[in-house]
Amino acid sequence: MKVLLLSDTYSEHTEKWALGLAQRGVEIGLFSFNKASYDWYSHENITVFYEPENKINAESMVTKLAYLKYVGILKKIIKHFKPDVLHAHYATSYGLVGALCNFHPFVISSWGTDVMKFPNKNFVAKSLLKYNFKKADALCATSQTIKDCIQDIIQKEVSIIPFGIDLNQFCPTPVQSLFEDEDFVIGSIKPLETIYNIDVLIRSFANLHKKYRFLKLLIVGEGSEEAKLKLLVEEQQLSKSVVFTGRIPFADVNRYYNMLDVLVNISEYESFGVSVAEAMACGKPVVVTNVGGLNEIVKDNSVGLKVEVRNMEQTSEAIELLISDEKTYHEISANARKHISEHYNWKNNLDQMMAIYTDLIAKKGKEIDLKAN
Repeated sequence: MKVLLLSDTYSEHTEKWALGLAQRGVEIGLFSFNKASYDWYSHENITVFYEPENKINAESMVTKLAYLKYVGILKKIIKHFKPDVLHAHYATSYGLVGALCNFHPFVISSWGTDVMKFPNKNFVAKSLLKYNFKKADALCATSQTIKDCIQDIIQKEVSIIPFGIDLNQFCPTPVQSLFEDEDFVIGSIKPLETIYNIDVLIRSFANLHKKYRFLKLLIVGEGSEEAKLKLLVEEQQLSKSVVFTGRIPFADVNRYYNMLDVLVNISEYESFGVSVAEAMACGKPVVVTNVGGLNEIVKDNSVGLKVEVRNMEQTSEAIELLISDEKTYHEISANARKHISEHYNWKNNLDQMMAIYTDLIAKKGKEIDLKAN
């Protein structure tokens, strides 16, 4: 089976899907509007066909009007690679280029802002997204939240296939830590952008640090807010207790989860919340906001604690509960791992995707046979 993925090679989610499918024996082609930050695709079943040196602003409407150029490039790749399935991961940019190629079977997977934010820009944006969905033979969503957003735009069947968790990779594991054994480490593994409210995490940490001097904060990721967040840490006189790592390779993420005692993800919104699920698979209690896909993953307080968006008091109280109540901490830790194992197993998600591909290829074969007869 050959699958051509239209997806951002800079994204760890693309890395995960491409490698997961390649390891199943699928021959993968990659077409990206961005460039990977490291060479993760050196697998015998993966070929990168398009990856520009400079990032393309794929979400601007001006860029979308100029997509004929990229459609031409993609058509040449399709002619050369001869994929069985064309799969766009992201409904807007990659979805549009894929739709304009008129290749079938064509799959679109929606990840988040592509359906939660983009169609709200204006009527043209919503119409563009609807066109992409009409051209697709199968639609996938990472969560029920995303499925609902898609079905607000078009009434078509949508398969929910989460960014599942490789339970062999993400598991409780002793690691060489950046911290001392007596430290209690809370942290975030997200891009450093305003929607993730890492400033609220830092301020909550500052309040708790006055009482718990053994408390440490780990911030993993990069983004446009990095300088502001580092300045905030300095202003709070916390530089010796806070570690910024920058972006890390996906292969190293499990090691950083296992340095944490608690993961804090207090986003404005989340389509799914893969970092939360990964941390839970590592047996780490999580503190999350009660929004979107986070509400699906953290179903109740038995598997994690929920707070309101930008509520520093609630965030501090939830973290403090996990610091001070050892019994609650260990109960949530055990329940979190079990919950992810039962509901978000990556092996099952790969099975789901392979089944969709197989079904679409079989349908196309039948259509060809009918035309031939």
